[in-house]
Amino acid sequence: MSLPQRIAITGASGLIGTALVGHLKSEGHTVQKLVRRKPLSPDEVFWDPRSGDIELSALEGVDAIIHLAGANVGDKRWTKKYRAEILNSRLLGTTTIANAVSTLKPDVFISASAIGWYGETGNRAVSESDRPGDDFLAAVCKQWEAAADLATDTRVVKIRTGLVLDSTGGALGKMLPLFKFGIGGKLGSGKQWWSWITLHDLVEAICFLLEKPLSGAVNLTAPNPATNQEFTSALARALKRPALIPVPGFALKIALGGFSSEVLGSKKVLPTALLDAGFNFDYPHLAPALSALLAE
Repeated sequence: MSLPQRIAITGASGLIGTALVGHLKSEGHTVQKLVRRKPLSPDEVFWDPRSGDIELSALEGVDAIIHLAGANVGDKRWTKKYRAEILNSRLLGTTTIANAVSTLKPDVFISASAIGWYGETGNRAVSESDRPGDDFLAAVCKQWEAAADLATDTRVVKIRTGLVLDSTGGALGKMLPLFKFGIGGKLGSGKQWWSWITLHDLVEAICFLLEKPLSGAVNLTAPNPATNQEFTSALARALKRPALIPVPGFALKIALGGFSSEVLGSKKVLPTALLDAGFNFDYPHLAPALSALLAE
């Protein structure tokens, strides 16, 4: 970005938020982190998504607001109670931030979404113009994005994020210990498509969207999705370990409950809007991406 900006971020302590805050600060931008507790430093601003409270006076004059907060879909079994938490954490938080955006009128509002929007795609490649799916997460994403659209008089970008790869956390962080011990393997049939993106490229893409005049939905996925079998084989090769122990689908359903549909389901999602806007991925292919991540 050419000029220093003042940027407010929710979810700043998560995997994506932590990396994004560090990058923005390294580029000379001022970052204000929205927190749901008493602020402990001058760069923190209080907000409460459940009550709709937010300290607007501390955010006057911000150039951009990035909203990343929401309950993690893979942390717990999808009981009826946790499904409600997944949905409500997104609706309440996004509505609160969208209302604040309408008052503060920053240049851009970037709001998190997910490729869960598309539901099951099988072998069919989808882009931003495709319709939403009909499963639980697709319904969540549809309502989540509608809440972001409540923001007025501001450019709104809804980032549909794929599987984020980083060696320190997320899905890859959980898989690494198993594969390092040589007890990893494909999940289910292995034929399901995984649409992934490195944390590095994700952060770069968000910064790109702060500047470029894109609006609406933008897929944050690498241009070359991989099947689960391709993914697990590439990970094993990068670690110089075998990948001989597949996990059958029924075992994942027992272990993960409703979330197993995301692990076993197929989403072949392409970043058409980013590519059309001229964004260049540093890691468009899986094998070099995994090698770079494991070398860090």
